Amino acid sequence: MGDDPARLYRLDGVAHIAGVINDDPQRCIRSMQRQQGMPLDERYVPYLQMAGLYHLARLNDRWFRLDEPLVSTFVERWRPETHTFQIPFGECTIMLQDVAYQLGLAVDGRYVSGCLTDFHMYIEGGRPAWVWFEELLGVISPPSQVQKFAVNCTWFQETFGECPEGANEETLFADKSSNRIHIKWLPYVARLEEMGSYSWGSAALAWLYRCMYRVANRHVVKLAGPLQLLQSWIFWRFPRFRPAGYDTCSWPLASRWSSYIPSYSEKGPRVQSTRLKIDMLQPSSPEVLQVVHPEALEPRHMAVWRSVTSLIYFAVVEWHQVDRVLPQFGSVQPLSRPTLNTDFLMSKDGRGDDRWFPSALQHWHILWETRADHVFRFDVVADPGPSHTYLDWWSQHGKRFLSLEFYLGDPRGVPIPVEAS
Repeated sequence: MGDDPARLYRLDGVAHIAGVINDDPQRCIRSMQRQQGMPLDERYVPYLQMAGLYHLARLNDRWFRLDEPLVSTFVERWRPETHTFQIPFGECTIMLQDVAYQLGLAVDGRYVSGCLTDFHMYIEGGRPAWVWFEELLGVISPPSQVQKFAVNCTWFQETFGECPEGANEETLFADKSSNRIHIKWLPYVARLEEMGSYSWGSAALAWLYRCMYRVANRHVVKLAGPLQLLQSWIFWRFPRFRPAGYDTCSWPLASRWSSYIPSYSEKGPRVQSTRLKIDMLQPSSPEVLQVVHPEALEPRHMAVWRSVTSLIYFAVVEWHQVDRVLPQFGSVQPLSRPTLNTDFLMSKDGRGDDRWFPSALQHWHILWETRADHVFRFDVVADPGPSHTYLDWWSQHGKRFLSLEFYLGDPRGVPIPVEAS
């Protein structure tokens, strides 16, 4: 743990886009993917339900486009050391609760981890990875379609894009489990009946956090990750940015915007942080609760929502800091704890000697396994928000505004009374 308040000023650093935002106000990130609709064959449904991925598959069955200018506005406020967005009144972020609501993924369960390269040392029977690949899928990909240990998505789509007529159970198992996978997934594919026991929600959130960390760098403009989660979270939590005409609430919540297509492609004037106001209790509104799948509200999942713990996705390890955003749960935000220095985890990419991550990153895996011991306790109040102590601290150490005072000045030229400030 560190207690240096200067760490809160990382947004001013030369690497973070916020530190040079006025030099490039039109900078706009680009999505690394355009999610085309992937038809969902009904014969796949029982297997997807068993794996705990059915609701996510339903989302991918529809068209999805990222509102890149809007997402860019939030990326500029992403604070790497706390995994939160900085806005004038404090911090807010995407949590496991949001993953459960927006994507319909389970959050309680085993961590999603393993290895990326030395498969023959860890996978079942010690078989070479590509031998196991052919056994599971019934075909081996051409060398031209392989980049290290990843198979090109186009080959998967062309080979397994449609479920054959008259497919039996064995064919269904092979086809669906082969859709867009890195061969690190082979151990999971081989035991499809166990896939529902994993925390796919925490893996998705860890990956989104890492992608946000990368694209916040001024030299990176392409954003990967579960982008439906990011965009839907913005629409739900910030009603001012919500597109009109999408009034039907459905499950999972991100499906509400599945047909949304932004009407512009270039970034216009930046939305000033002075206008941002978060809707703290939106996920608990009656219209949401009446469509939420009962499994998402099981006590074991809801307890993890409030857990301050690690998030794991193979080599990616991030930190779930609900203690910094209590107003999103309907509570009062006290003075935050000092930030946890996880810089060394950001450099982990699976290369080097850390092949088997449950061992190489054992401490963080144990933290997830003991997540029930780190559930944060707080009181829900009628008027949630930051405390006076927190606001005093935030005004001194936070990054309330990205633009210089020159850009935030009142164009009317009328002095603002001190009392109003």
